[in-house]
Amino acid sequence: MAAGAVGAYFGGRMAQAGHDVALIARRANLEALRKNGLTIESVHGDVHLKNVNATSDPKDVGPVDIVLFAVKLWDTEAAAELAKPLVGPDTRVITLQNGVDSYERVSGILGKDQTVGGTAYIASVLGGPGVVRHTSKFATLRCGRIDGKPDAKLAAFAEAAKAANVDVQLQDDMNRERWQKFIFLSSLAGANCMTRQPLGKILADPDTRAFYRKLMTECLAVGQKSGAKVPDDWIDDRMTFSENAPPGMKASMFHDLEAGNRLELDWLTGKVVSLGKELGVPTPASEAVYAAVKLYRMGQP
Repeated sequence: MAAGAVGAYFGGRMAQAGHDVALIARRANLEALRKNGLTIESVHGDVHLKNVNATSDPKDVGPVDIVLFAVKLWDTEAAAELAKPLVGPDTRVITLQNGVDSYERVSGILGKDQTVGGTAYIASVLGGPGVVRHTSKFATLRCGRIDGKPDAKLAAFAEAAKAANVDVQLQDDMNRERWQKFIFLSSLAGANCMTRQPLGKILADPDTRAFYRKLMTECLAVGQKSGAKVPDDWIDDRMTFSENAPPGMKASMFHDLEAGNRLELDWLTGKVVSLGKELGVPTPASEAVYAAVKLYRMGQP
């Protein structure tokens, strides 16, 4: 839920391994999945699944073991309402979204016991209807209960995913993990969209490199003030990661900006700014990004 660049990749890998997977999609993507199946173009090997179970209506599927919840952030509440037929008492809904508050937004609708925090580390885009283009060497899922308790249903999914060659890691402190992902992702998205450049060019210039680091530093301060146990040296870790990442790396929000699509700005940079104001943490670099990109957040003709 839904079969976009993230959901269809991981769902496709599970289907490739023989699991019963339903892809929730709409419009042209749904038509292509029904007509042509799912194609994954990946650095780890291409795959074409000719016959996939694709629908726009979760009622056609009914309760399932696992929901990979990977819709755009502005669709969170509406998609969670639509997903209700997928969720039974033993279902686990793993939120694989870019923001830092997805668990709270989804669990209020689908249940705290059923909802699990998650993060996805993958560079993937829809290359066209029914086609996922995966360009990074990494494709990792991390998930865990926000309360830190063990979960047999989640552990069973992790074992099944590992057997399907999916890189999945259970987390003891999911709140820290989601903030660590958010610090990197929101800062990359902000720097990409502010400069209109990929990661390599941002790092190559001392001024834009410093600005990118400043965005991460602000987000770290906001996260720590909110109670997330993210270590101070996380910024150095992410700078090292960035230096070793593909120079053409772009956050999904930058892909959306280039395509003239709606942006997740209010839930990424905007969330850093609003939480900073709420918690009394200065965020001048993030405020600059928000102001510069705001007029594009609803897309453009």
